[in-house]
Amino acid sequence: MRELEIGATRNWAKNVIEWNLANDAGYGPHTNGGCNDCLGAVTVSGSSVTRNPAYYTVAHASKFVRPGSVRVDTNSPATLPNVAFRTPAGKKVLLVLNTSNSPTQFNIEYKGKTVVTALAGGSAGTYVW
Repeated sequence: MRELEIGATRNWAKNVIEWNLANDAGYGPHTNGGCNDCLGAVTVSGSSVTRNPAYYTVAHASKFVRPGSVRVDTNSPATLPNVAFRTPAGKKVLLVLNTSNSPTQFNIEYKGKTVVTALAGGSAGTYVW
């Protein structure tokens, strides 16, 4: 989430893609010269499918950041990487990741109004208004 959903879009990427969407337990198949140990969004082993962290982060972000959404500027404190969007429906969506090990309180300010909120260490939050 830090590097793709937040990092890439924060640097004005218009889309996010996982290197491997699905792989087997040995991280295959992969392209020669590419990532040999990238974990796909899902791992397939026989008839078993395991959903990996990327499955959930991409699914979660795409639920709120719908096609046609536009990235808007935010500040980014060191332990709270974040990115915000304006959706086609006019909603604002803010994705925040707390990279510290402890709970962190922070403010969300918009048009002169402030909301105080907090995230547990190592957790992510999505705020919509």
